[in-house]
Amino acid sequence: MLSACRPRRCRIDDCGLTQVVAIDLNSDLGEGYGNWVAGDDEAMLGLVSSANIACGFHAGDPSTLRAVCAAAVTHHVQIGAQVSFPDLAGFGRRHMDIAPTELTDIVLYQLGALDAFAQVAGSEVSYVKPHGALYHAACADPIVAAAVVEAVAQYDPSMAVLGLPGSALLVAADDAGLDIAGEGFADRAYMDDGTLVPRGIDGAVLTDPDAIAARALRMVVDGVVTTLSGREVAVPIKSLCVHGDTPGAVQIAAAIRQQLEAAGIGIYAFT
Repeated sequence: MLSACRPRRCRIDDCGLTQVVAIDLNSDLGEGYGNWVAGDDEAMLGLVSSANIACGFHAGDPSTLRAVCAAAVTHHVQIGAQVSFPDLAGFGRRHMDIAPTELTDIVLYQLGALDAFAQVAGSEVSYVKPHGALYHAACADPIVAAAVVEAVAQYDPSMAVLGLPGSALLVAADDAGLDIAGEGFADRAYMDDGTLVPRGIDGAVLTDPDAIAARALRMVVDGVVTTLSGREVAVPIKSLCVHGDTPGAVQIAAAIRQQLEAAGIGIYAFT
């Protein structure tokens, strides 16, 4: 829940129109493993309000998880669990056909692992966001969504669930009585149905900081995004994602934050 000192997400102006005054900015962090370093977690933590931290199944060894949780606390950034299919070799981007009960256990295992490091750092895991192939599967398939949500509800029903607006994942989480938040992707292209363009298609990943910042502002203020085909689709969001492994991620996040703050929109965690 938002603390009393944080502003409301929206306000009503003198003309009766709703104006956005705050948005969450999240990023996928802790995605190194052993000697392999991915992205600049420390720099990103100085820009975002929520960190989706890998839980060890697509990336993130124990020491990396511990270090990123500690850094998130130092930067006053909320910690979220980025749970995944057990796919280190494929960075969690390969779909796996796993029985729902087993998938619930897989997600539960990851929540416990990350929450241990969050607790040691003086914080806790406040929300859950699936990663990669699990994200897409949970957003599209009610059975996968229910398995993920079941793990969250069993572990800690005070945790929120972050996902695509209107997706099966958020429907399942809402039905289970969990707090939900729709997210938009600043650095990814959209299909006409509001889903993300697969990474294998040209133009799926956006890298121009200025263009992304302008696009992000429109997503936050107007609640729409222009798709790869040129159509406009609605994106009712409470959070905006910048992938930590996108080329120039720090510059992109900085440009987005500057653009939003220049428009009078504060950056605050959604939890």
